[in-house]
Amino acid sequence: MSDTNGASFSDGDLTELVQRFRAGVSVQDRKFRATKYKQCFVGSEAVQWLVSSGAAANESDAVNIGNAMMNAGVFHHVLRDHPFKDEMLFYRFVADEDHGGIGVSATTGQKVSWTTFLGDTFATGQREQTLQPKIKQPDLTGNAMGVPEAAMAVSPLDEYNIDLLNKVHPAQWVDPQGKSKYHMVVIGGGSAGLISAAGAAGVGARVALIEGHLLGGDCLNVGCVPSKALIACAKAAKNAKDTARMAEFGVSVSGEVSVDFEKVMQRVRRVRSSIAEADSAERYATKLGVDVYIGYAKFSSKNSVIVNGQTLTFAKAVIATGGSPQIPAVPGLHDLAKDYKDGVEGAPPILTNENVFNLTKQPKRIGVIGTGAIGLELAQSFQRLGSEVVVFGRSGTVMPKEDKDLSAIVLKSLKDDGVEFHLNSEYEGSSRKGDQAQLVIKENNMMQEFLFDAIIVAAGRAPNVSNLNLEVANVEYDPKTGIKIDDSLKTSNPNVFAIGDVSSEFKFTHVSDFMARAVIRNALFFGSEKFSSLIIPWCTYTEPELAHVGLYEKDAEAKGIEVETFEKHLADNDRAICEGDTSGVVRIHVVKGSDKIVGATIVAENAGDMISEITLAMNAGLGLGKIASVIHPYPTEADAIRACGDLYNRTRLTKPVKALFRQILKLKN
Repeated sequence: MSDTNGASFSDGDLTELVQRFRAGVSVQDRKFRATKYKQCFVGSEAVQWLVSSGAAANESDAVNIGNAMMNAGVFHHVLRDHPFKDEMLFYRFVADEDHGGIGVSATTGQKVSWTTFLGDTFATGQREQTLQPKIKQPDLTGNAMGVPEAAMAVSPLDEYNIDLLNKVHPAQWVDPQGKSKYHMVVIGGGSAGLISAAGAAGVGARVALIEGHLLGGDCLNVGCVPSKALIACAKAAKNAKDTARMAEFGVSVSGEVSVDFEKVMQRVRRVRSSIAEADSAERYATKLGVDVYIGYAKFSSKNSVIVNGQTLTFAKAVIATGGSPQIPAVPGLHDLAKDYKDGVEGAPPILTNENVFNLTKQPKRIGVIGTGAIGLELAQSFQRLGSEVVVFGRSGTVMPKEDKDLSAIVLKSLKDDGVEFHLNSEYEGSSRKGDQAQLVIKENNMMQEFLFDAIIVAAGRAPNVSNLNLEVANVEYDPKTGIKIDDSLKTSNPNVFAIGDVSSEFKFTHVSDFMARAVIRNALFFGSEKFSSLIIPWCTYTEPELAHVGLYEKDAEAKGIEVETFEKHLADNDRAICEGDTSGVVRIHVVKGSDKIVGATIVAENAGDMISEITLAMNAGLGLGKIASVIHPYPTEADAIRACGDLYNRTRLTKPVKALFRQILKLKN
């Protein structure tokens, strides 16, 4: 290993140096001003030891060596504020701290991995065929930590999923010994919980993070990450198969284009496991200084929780337990879902986002219940990968919260891909027919029956509020809408906050992120951050994408805000014309009589990237007229945003202004 400043060691050399370094430096309790720091050493003293012992040639070399050891996770600054320096700064060996860690095998002396439990049956090397999801694992049931639940959450147990589990739910995790009192206890290890814990620890707080299932939550494991990896594969398949479009560009494709579904899903698993390190239990414990508990927390009082038999007392707590997909009340559908979950032989897959990425065999015909972001993204992806997909909804449209004429652009794209829609469905029932699932609907007073090899349910989510003993903590909640919070993210217990999907109607990872940032300030530093002040964008990652920020016109009207709307169609955008895809539009709402932006929607191939320019303008208080003066590279689709600014500026050329300009021009002549 090597440090960026040039210090380089083999693993053996580093181990020997660390042993000598630990024995040579003075480790003791130290005090700075009124604060006592236990079991630490001083940077300047360590530099002198490195030089005098011959480990370093001089002070500069010693600093480089110290930073190399620091980057290797040997020690860190007590507040994680500084690199290693030749100064009166305090550092502590990671081995002297107890934040929890992966258990060590008594026989091998190595960290316990999932392969310890799985054995040769699930060897982690490459194999010709991946394992099918329904695998019996009786050798796991004896683990007292609830490991089987985590193991059964991901399938197949190939090298990528084993790597994922080793990171986000280690097979044998040793909880730390609880501190006398934590500044913050975080319940839930998804996006909201992870950012809360890391941020609070980063400013010096004693933090406990508790997660019973998979660290990383929905986003890493069953949401953003695997879905976007799947979308990328589906887009590649679409482009390869679209010979008509290729011919327009002068490219001919000969031969058959085929999709290897097993390899598609293998890539999804590989991408997910490669990203998982950032959310790993070991990283949070050893590098971020968070006490990590793998288990389920329950409140035992207004200021304490119990996890794995330990009582943790807190000054503040953050509930970030997320949400779960719901099976709608379609007669028979719950029974089908239970049969599939229980592994009943031949039961057709009833899937949600929590298990759809476990598939290794591609269903030929898929029914999708739900016309929101999750349903449409999966529908388009599976259709492009070769399945026959039928989407069902009840609202008469897709993405009901979006402007109907804009969501219609997305609807047309999915129909062009071959997806079939029934948007005025009344669900009459569902049952098993052999190894298929039957779905019966009534649409336009006509009964229709469909048979599917799998049904994907994407019809809403419910907050995870059960089994937390919230009543004991005096935390008010509703089973359907979640934990009740005020604008500062505080619950009915002033020392308990709730963020993310468990308390917010905006169920997006990036919203959880910024709720977490706000809760750190509000909970620990008497901050006054308000959730209502956040300007929230979002995007549905179909092709084209549909992104939105701020208010819709109907919302503005409900708030008594009169707006003017400016829009630019991509049919008039030179880059879109060059790309051969002109179906999008940029639509921006401003307060009537001013250029203050209150909302915008973009439909375009990269709408999710484009919307950030408008979000930035809204956050910074920059009006639409100002955007017109921002030079954009030519040609880009983002230039359509600037063009909307031009449209606004033209409205300022009233008749009196034009008359004045004419008079000035006459004088010039």
